[in-house]
Amino acid sequence: MRAPGFWWRPRPNWLARLLGPIGWIYGAITLRRMRRPGLRAEVPVICVGNFIAGGAGKTPTVLALATLLQRRGEQPVLLTRGYGGRLAGPLQVDLARHRAGDVGDEALLLARCAPTIVARDRAAGAALAKSAGASLIIMDDGLQNPGLQKQLSLAVIDAVAGIGNGLCLPAGPLRAPLQAQLRQVRGVIIIGSGAAGGELAALAAAEGVAVIEADLQPSQGSDSLSGRRVIAVAGIGRPAKFTRTLQEMGAQIVAERHFPDHHAYDAADVAALLASAEAQDALVATTEKDMTKLAALWPEAARHRLAVVPVALNFLTPAPLDVLLREVLARRSGAAGAL
Repeated sequence: MRAPGFWWRPRPNWLARLLGPIGWIYGAITLRRMRRPGLRAEVPVICVGNFIAGGAGKTPTVLALATLLQRRGEQPVLLTRGYGGRLAGPLQVDLARHRAGDVGDEALLLARCAPTIVARDRAAGAALAKSAGASLIIMDDGLQNPGLQKQLSLAVIDAVAGIGNGLCLPAGPLRAPLQAQLRQVRGVIIIGSGAAGGELAALAAAEGVAVIEADLQPSQGSDSLSGRRVIAVAGIGRPAKFTRTLQEMGAQIVAERHFPDHHAYDAADVAALLASAEAQDALVATTEKDMTKLAALWPEAARHRLAVVPVALNFLTPAPLDVLLREVLARRSGAAGAL
């Protein structure tokens, strides 16, 4: 399901105002739920979430954080709900056996980096992660989920989109009131540059929350699609971000096809995309997440028409994050409570 356009207007319109009272009730319920005590896992839990419904860059942030901790000798195990998959878990993702329809597209991406547990019951997932050898758990999403105590909570923010009109669901994209959510996290990771990101950074700093700046860059050569005719295909939370990435790579975008986040592609989708690519003598350029589903459906004879564009998150100001991580690791053997 796509987010309604009025969510992203700087000021609430008449429909947002009409839905405002429902949003106030929803936000209050969510906030009360966030404050419930959760189960304490046997290893530290780092949560990477966001304040809003929709995409902000959580998955690439989890991957970058896992890689950073692996380089420090840690054995992070990643925990995700497996959105879009049919299996409830808890289970460890097996890339040789599981497909996106089983565990969700994001779980497949995460499992390429580190052992990944899919579990709708976060506490049960944490127990399986410990048995899989976790020295710590990185939870993809779940900031508003009270199932587990979190030794460190980080919120990811898209600097361009920000928090939209600043209202709670369904009047706006926020899952709970912003100020209250800020008090539940130790750091915000602001991806990209934009006025909305700057405003949120100032609000976070005023609350004593660490601000970490980051950006997303293509993992492959930045000139790999330069001058190429491409159809931008994305089924992610904010597909416009992918289009901007292609433009920055110098691609000539001849068409865009945006699908809902976690879209389950079928043969008809592939046939339509391929026909469009052939008619316009173009490549279908897509995200890594979409590729986990498109690859199995795409005809081998037409593989030259399909290009995947991996992106990686870079921490531009890593020092505040380093301080937070050191605090968590230093207290690992102690009796630290949830932060």
